Amino acid sequence: MIELLATSLGRNDEAPNIELAELISERGDADGVAEIVSGLKGKDKGIAADCIKVLYEIGYRRPELISMYAEDFAVLLESKNNRLAWGGMTALGTIADLVPDDVHTHIAKIKKAYENGSVITVDNSISVFAKLCKSDKRYMDELFPILIDHLKRCRTREVPQHAERMLVCIDGGNRDVFLETIKEREKEMSASQAGRIRKIERTLTPKSRN
Repeated sequence: MIELLATSLGRNDEAPNIELAELISERGDADGVAEIVSGLKGKDKGIAADCIKVLYEIGYRRPELISMYAEDFAVLLESKNNRLAWGGMTALGTIADLVPDDVHTHIAKIKKAYENGSVITVDNSISVFAKLCKSDKRYMDELFPILIDHLKRCRTREVPQHAERMLVCIDGGNRDVFLETIKEREKEMSASQAGRIRKIERTLTPKSRN
C-alpha cells in the first residue's frame, strides 16, 4: 500500500492518496489500514503526511476501519509537524462517536491541541468535543462548557462553521444556551454568515402548531 501513496509515486497532489483511501474502504482492508498506520511512524515526512491523509479519508468513508487507532492519532497531536497534528485531530473526529471512551482517554492531549493548535486543528477538535458530548452525559458535563465558551470568543467568521459542527450534540437540555450564544454573535456577522446561523436556529426551533 505504501507504494501507492502520492510521495511514492513522485506526485505532489492528493489524488493518489484519496484513490487509495477509496480502495481500502471499498475492500474493508484492515491489513491495508495497518500498513498505512505503520507509515505514520517512519522518518519520511512525505510518507507520513500521505498516510494520515489516507487514514482520515478512510475515516470519512468507513470510520470503523480506523477506529482502533485512536492512540496512534492522539500521538500525532503533539507532533511538531503541523500536517500530522491536524491530520491526527481530523482522524479522531471521524471516530469519536464510534469509540468515545478510547478517544476520551486522550482528552488532555486533545484539549492542549485545541488550545495551542492551528486553525484546522481547532476546527476538527470542535467535532471531537461535540461527538464526545453526544456520546455520554459525563463528557457533556465536562466538554460542553468548552464549546459554549469557544462560541463566545472565537472569530466571528468561525462561528457558523463551528456551530454547525456542534449540532450533533445539541438536545433539549442545552439547546437554549446554544441558541442564545449564537444569536448574540449573529449581530457581528455578514449577511451570508448570519444566514447560516438563522438556518441553525430554524433547525432547532420547534414549529408552532395552529
